[in-house]
Amino acid sequence: MNLEGKRIGIGLTGSHHSYRLIFPQIEKLMAEKAEVIPIVSYTVKNIDTKFGKAEEHIEKLESITGKQVISTMPGAEPLGPKEPLDCMVIAPLTGNSLSKLANALIDSPVLMAAKSTMRNQSPVVLGLTTNDALGLNGVNLMRLMASKYIYFIPYGQDNPFKKPNSMVADWDSLVDTVKAALLHKQIQPVIIPHK
Repeated sequence: MNLEGKRIGIGLTGSHHSYRLIFPQIEKLMAEKAEVIPIVSYTVKNIDTKFGKAEEHIEKLESITGKQVISTMPGAEPLGPKEPLDCMVIAPLTGNSLSKLANALIDSPVLMAAKSTMRNQSPVVLGLTTNDALGLNGVNLMRLMASKYIYFIPYGQDNPFKKPNSMVADWDSLVDTVKAALLHKQIQPVIIPHK
């Protein structure tokens, strides 16, 4: 699958420690000549943490993609009818956003972009990072795994003895997952031993 000219949305939610791992994957999408549209949740847009200032993360995204970040619901809504994406990626996807998406609670630009993409029957790729995937959020994870148009970056337990409910995506599989999702296929295996 050639990504040249494909419009790929990349949505970041509030797993602040993961951004440094996601940025190189966005660079790989750019190297494949995809048109990458950056979208962020309100948390990403507004919250500074020990992992960096919100403004710095936004600047980095805009520098990599050459596009202005979409950070509002009205900004994300046209990604459905007027400016459709070929594929929407949410990476990192927090447990909070996982729960909202699974229950159709669309309250952020990233989730609006995902909803708009599914409305067009186009693929949405999810890159999980949550301490609760095998806990109370497990039901939401399984609901999304069984949903049409949803595909997962392969994921596994990142620290099974200290954080037994935690699951994290293998970020290096992001591009291959997008290529498979564009063919409406789930890359396998989807549940993996974490690296």
